[in-house]
Amino acid sequence: MDEKLINEAIAGSKEAFCSLYGEYKDRLYRYALYRLGDPTEAEDAVSDCVLAAWKSIGSLRSGKAFGSWIFRILSNCCAAKIREKIAARENLGRIYDASPGNVSAPASLSVELAEALSQLKDEERDIVLLSIIGGLNSTEIASLTDLTAGSVRSKLSRSLAKMREFLS
Repeated sequence: MDEKLINEAIAGSKEAFCSLYGEYKDRLYRYALYRLGDPTEAEDAVSDCVLAAWKSIGSLRSGKAFGSWIFRILSNCCAAKIREKIAARENLGRIYDASPGNVSAPASLSVELAEALSQLKDEERDIVLLSIIGGLNSTEIASLTDLTAGSVRSKLSRSLAKMREFLS
């Protein structure tokens, strides 16, 4: 990541912020899509995230933290979307599968992989998605989950092993 670009965005450059968004937009969308299971909801969550990020970019203390910082914002936006759906009780079956707390994967994801993801606890699923879809490293995920980087690596390894076992 170009730290100069991040520093320009922190200083208020719209062009720099747009360039940063361009580098992250696909990963942000995929994460939101896997988390919410609905393309429209994912687009809304990413839009909310980008708006919130632009409004608070000046509070970013370190350019190196940009990736984890923007994914934390997106994670919060996704959680807000889920809370909205639960409160409204609209389309609850589309967001959750048969067991409470399990977020369904998008339709384009293979059924087997969706089932493997549904075997994981919420925290495990988030760690897998942040790592695989978000491209974040264990230190960045640790800052989002309030775990240590070692715990993230351990949980990621165990979660992937659970998924492999389920798929075999």
